[in-house]
Amino acid sequence: MSFNPATLLMSLLVSSVGFVLFVYGKKQARVPHLAIGIVLVIYPFFIKSALWMALIGAALVGLLIGAVRLGW
Repeated sequence: MSFNPATLLMSLLVSSVGFVLFVYGKKQARVPHLAIGIVLVIYPFFIKSALWMALIGAALVGLLIGAVRLGW
């Protein structure tokens, strides 16, 4: 685990968004929100760069937005 302040802050931000999506998906029984929330909470443990963490997080949220617009 890297103790770079940018990486720690980005990890906290991404995991917080993931936790909120997870709770929302669980309460509303929305599978896409639940799945993306779990992934957003877990994947920062394996990424060492804040930039890559932000890019992957943005891609996952974009995937969620696309899934919701398609009617999931």
